[in-house]
Amino acid sequence: MSQVGWKTAVLALTMASAATATVASVGDWTGFGGDEAGTRYSGLTQIDPGNVARLIPVWTFELKPADSSSKRLLVSNTTPLAIGGNLYLASPYGRIVALDGTTGAIRWTFGLPAEDGIAGRSMGYWPGGKGASARLFFGTRSGQLIALDLATGKPPADFVPIQLRTAEIMNGTNGGGFPAGYTYQINSAPAIAGDVVITGARLQESPVEGPAGDVRGWDARTGKLLWTFHSVPQPGERFHGTWQGDSWAKRSGVNAWSSMSVDEKRGIVFVPFGAPAYDRIGIDRAGANLFSNSLVALDARTGRYLWHFQTVHHDIWDLDLPVQPTLLEVRRGGRTIPAVAAMNKSGYLFVLDRVTGKPLFPVRETPMPASSLAGEQAWPTQPIPAAPSPIIRQALTADDLATVTPELTAHCRARVASQGIGFAAAWEPLRTDRPMVRLPGSGGGPNWGGGAFDGRRGLYIINTSELPSVEKMGKDAKGNWYNSGPQPSWFGMGGTRMPCQRPPWGNLTAIDVSKGRIAWQVPLGVTDSLPPALQKTGRPNVGGPLVTATGLVFIGASDDARFRAFDTATGRELWTFRLGASAHATPISYRGRDGRQYVAVVSAGGSYLGSPGTASRLVVFALPRNGEQPAKNAAIAQAVPVEPRDSVVAVAAAHSDSASFAPGPEKAFADKACTSCHVAAQVTNQRKSRADWAATVEKMVGFGAQVPEDRFDPLVTYLATNYPAER
Repeated sequence: MSQVGWKTAVLALTMASAATATVASVGDWTGFGGDEAGTRYSGLTQIDPGNVARLIPVWTFELKPADSSSKRLLVSNTTPLAIGGNLYLASPYGRIVALDGTTGAIRWTFGLPAEDGIAGRSMGYWPGGKGASARLFFGTRSGQLIALDLATGKPPADFVPIQLRTAEIMNGTNGGGFPAGYTYQINSAPAIAGDVVITGARLQESPVEGPAGDVRGWDARTGKLLWTFHSVPQPGERFHGTWQGDSWAKRSGVNAWSSMSVDEKRGIVFVPFGAPAYDRIGIDRAGANLFSNSLVALDARTGRYLWHFQTVHHDIWDLDLPVQPTLLEVRRGGRTIPAVAAMNKSGYLFVLDRVTGKPLFPVRETPMPASSLAGEQAWPTQPIPAAPSPIIRQALTADDLATVTPELTAHCRARVASQGIGFAAAWEPLRTDRPMVRLPGSGGGPNWGGGAFDGRRGLYIINTSELPSVEKMGKDAKGNWYNSGPQPSWFGMGGTRMPCQRPPWGNLTAIDVSKGRIAWQVPLGVTDSLPPALQKTGRPNVGGPLVTATGLVFIGASDDARFRAFDTATGRELWTFRLGASAHATPISYRGRDGRQYVAVVSAGGSYLGSPGTASRLVVFALPRNGEQPAKNAAIAQAVPVEPRDSVVAVAAAHSDSASFAPGPEKAFADKACTSCHVAAQVTNQRKSRADWAATVEKMVGFGAQVPEDRFDPLVTYLATNYPAER
């Protein structure tokens, strides 16, 4: 389709204003998880296992505006919404756009100022009512929560944009040093519960003191603050004693950076909290540290505490709850139990009663290894469910090293030997004397893409990566702890994007939630660089699945740039389409005004996997009509070339003081841009090729770091020159 010029102001084109509530239908996709329950389920039935192989891309939409001056294709993990036959899409180029779901024609656009951007992976939808129009809610990198009229794209006159960075939340910090700040911003779509908009936030991971991870409820009509729930209980509040001494004060982390879910009938919001800062050591915070690593149920209208379930006590492994809670029904003994599924990065599924929080399968407090660090009081037990079994491996040994190719085997063995790497047992605390390989690592396991629930078949579907981390605790000159492990992000061979352990490297799994067992598990993704007979390794992945009433699972997620459909009952792969870039986003299905069922996904690379940004577009599929040809620009043949990931630049000697950035013209900017989430040593301790540094900076921009277009290449060059890949 042709794309008209974009404006930075609002353009209201053909949509008529609606003053009454917009009611969602079975053909709509009204939230990040499809609905506020996080089921990622579509009731549409035109596309089924018998005809899915005929799907073609029928139209595409380029996220990069025709008048953009950007030299790069910006990455995106966004999930669009589909309401009343229109799509609503948040672009990484600072715009919200409304599109006709049948043709892709632009209905309206809304643009933010050039110095701001859209934060988060989707938007919230409020249907309106009592004279108020239906609205979209989204967060900005400057820390605002903005509402737009669904019909016109204009900010409602009666809603004042909310400045989320209040003094109470920021704890005296300056938001990262930039005028607008960026340490605190929404990382996921706000939850909508009746007339309440509920927000969490993305925060720093270190240092320890910083913005609070409190969850807040706002009036959808006016933006008025209705309630605040303290994620770290304050003096006099219940569970305050789980923080020893004054370790609670100004504590950052314990935030809901992932997506929340809502039981609209019961008025309950389910909040998945992450780990405290810093998330790999707890010497300064003895205790269980509630509500970190907990699923917390709150009264959505008042924020009143109802119950909690802590999946990790005193987290020292960065085992956040990244997965959106999914509301599901468990059939047992002739009755149906309302339940909620919770997962942290460990790969264990906790199936809890939605009303009481009690596990539906036994959970045993299991003894765990003690810490070797002086002063670290690792919790002596951790909650392990008896069922289902974990869906990823819980540890590696030297016998698990990959034998996929001789080169990979030799590299991984040499790395273990030269870097003195050991292999951590399950739940073994981190050490200071040597680096250890830990699985699951900080990337999981499951991550923010979440799971999907097919209620008819009783199957919970979720994708996982097998990404070990190399971790060793170190201290910088300021006394901040950080992961000083060599090449810590993942345990693999640079340039090849192959992990050092035996495949599978990524899976798609179906769990029968009533029986508490794994129904099937299959590798998700292929490694193109391997011979055909060896390619089906599974791949690291991020982004969620979509399930349909006809028994299909649609998913992109894998870093091999494929979009796939599987049979829900068996896990058999039925259809594969190669995209222009990896789709690290959740697909949606909706009904257009023409009555046709569509499936759409954003193909734009990025995520923490650093997938190349070889495309930046929305691709929309449907069953072909007579004579209909596939849309252009959807497949890899039209993708923009990307620099090889194993390229290396001429290098200077790395700066010897790993706690600060090396001298140079970009030093001050690197210090400001790279430490919004981490201490400097976590950056300067790494060694990467130029291509990998570019992917890392792109990833950090996606997480909230402010790197203007004209500073991107100089920053990458500075990092690659001073912290080059080891030859």
